[in-house]
Amino acid sequence: MSIPPKIEERVTELLSSINENLPEDMELELEGYYDRGFFVTKKRYAVIDEDTIVVKGLELVRRDWAPVAKQTQHEVLEAILKDGSPKKAKTIVKDVITKLKNGAIPLENLMIHTKLTKKPENYKHMTPHVVAAEKLRLHGQKVTTGTIISYVITKGNTPISKRAEPIEYMEGKEYDPEYYIENQVLPATLRILEAIGYSEEQIMNNEKQTSLDSFF
Repeated sequence: MSIPPKIEERVTELLSSINENLPEDMELELEGYYDRGFFVTKKRYAVIDEDTIVVKGLELVRRDWAPVAKQTQHEVLEAILKDGSPKKAKTIVKDVITKLKNGAIPLENLMIHTKLTKKPENYKHMTPHVVAAEKLRLHGQKVTTGTIISYVITKGNTPISKRAEPIEYMEGKEYDPEYYIENQVLPATLRILEAIGYSEEQIMNNEKQTSLDSFF
């Protein structure tokens, strides 16, 4: 990002002025210049410099996230920071939710990959990946410490962990759209959308958000 010399000069003067009034062991430093960004707190923000997005404190990437959640989060950040469109970000999430409800998301985008840190029989709690590992063992497959278990949460009335199905044996079964909406897509995007003024109710019920749209 090219910064006019006058702006750089003013920023330098501002930093010097602030640092003069700080304790000796404290100093404010310039991190960089960015085209667009939003802040939740000083340690939670997202900014963009040309095509590079920098996220601090808002990134929720976890190993137990399905690709549909990671991709939706990425597209939401791009809509806000590259396109300057909170409305587009909201639409992206709503479209994914609709596709999930309609069974239109491919299974490969719903797979959750979790590594076994010990043998399945040594786990005290039957978490989803442990349940899926046990199902693999029942099918004659060897699973042990270090095995990566790939599974999908299926429809049903039993607890979520019991509905974890190895991807190899999904034939004839349906994924649970509500699980992927409530436990994957919304958690992956809500912290970002809430930072620009959207609530879960506004996303799910198609309510309008007016506080920030006009500023992008």
